[in-house]
Amino acid sequence: MKRRDFLNSMALGASMVVPVGQSAWAATSANPTKQKLVVVMLRGAVDGLNVVAPVGDENYLRLRPTIGLSAPGVEGGALDLDGYFGLHPALAMLQPLWQQKKLAFVHASGSPDSTRSHFDAQDYMESATPGRKNTPDGWMNRLVATLPGVSTPSRALSIGPVMPRILSGPSAAINLPNGAAATRATILDRPAIGAAFDQLYAGHERFGRAYKDGKDAHKEVMDASMNGEMNMADGGAPLPNGFPDDAARLATLMRNNPKLQLAFVALGGWDTHANQGAGRGQLANRLAPLGQGLAVLAERLGPMFEDTTVIVMSEFGRTARENGNGGTDHGHGNVMWVMGGAVAGGKVYGDWQGVADSALNEGRDLPVTTDFRSVLAQVAERHLRLSDRQLAQIFPAMPQRSAGFQIVRS
Repeated sequence: MKRRDFLNSMALGASMVVPVGQSAWAATSANPTKQKLVVVMLRGAVDGLNVVAPVGDENYLRLRPTIGLSAPGVEGGALDLDGYFGLHPALAMLQPLWQQKKLAFVHASGSPDSTRSHFDAQDYMESATPGRKNTPDGWMNRLVATLPGVSTPSRALSIGPVMPRILSGPSAAINLPNGAAATRATILDRPAIGAAFDQLYAGHERFGRAYKDGKDAHKEVMDASMNGEMNMADGGAPLPNGFPDDAARLATLMRNNPKLQLAFVALGGWDTHANQGAGRGQLANRLAPLGQGLAVLAERLGPMFEDTTVIVMSEFGRTARENGNGGTDHGHGNVMWVMGGAVAGGKVYGDWQGVADSALNEGRDLPVTTDFRSVLAQVAERHLRLSDRQLAQIFPAMPQRSAGFQIVRS
């Protein structure tokens, strides 16, 4: 059985006449930071074929006799999405967003580069320049530089152990550690010590501006926080167990600090080579707190969720066929998640080819039929209201902008 939901008739710009080089959605708002974007990176390559499983394809359980999800209605089975695709049962808390049409998926999506190296694939996805290793900055850092209005150091925020590649570059951004300690007062918040450092860096040509930006961003985050609180494949990213708490803190910061517009979170633990499990097991134990955190973020944002788009992505997918260890190996195509108030949800988008042997990339995994950059560009254009010129700066050398479907409403 094959299912195609390519929606060519809804391609971007199909019924719009705009000046050459301009986007119909060029930013005109007096509030340039109103539209928010949150990106969640699942480091280690999550198994998209068990996140959004093609349970209606007879080949699916043939390829995955022990780790494949059972049909909807069976205990531990997938949650029905559209009669063909099913959602992993550990993500049940996201079903209300699907039913409210505020959650969608793009299947068989990813990077056109064929690497199965975690390091290279994550680098390409964070730089948005697949195959090019010398790109000096990340696409979210370039995004900061193109957004309208005056940027403050806290306009872009990362939650994690280090500043990620995706936000690295000349534009200012702030990085907070995971957990409640991230927004507790530091030694520099003591007046005497803070004043001493102010004097030390005052007028310093090289470090003075960076110090001031960092201090200003820290103050904004402290003011916005509630009660002043806040392995190699994983690239140092933590397991998702603490994500619900981090998501709640992020929502609080976004509500209390209108200058905060972009946020990035990386979560590890998705490299399931062995003992992956089906409806229960290792993957389910990772997905449950991820789904809970996303649901908490949507709930805690309140009305602001209507102006927020959340993208969940991973460097590549996993093999369609389970391996001898009850797991899956490095693959190619995957599934992207898009949720938010402006999302045309309740659909699984993409040029889906099925999982018959003849449809698989190199006979082993999903092909990439939707370039991940086309999804990001659509969000940047329709949600953040960026022009064609701005999109070209963020996503250089992207061969085709239109994803072939409209996942973000106007």
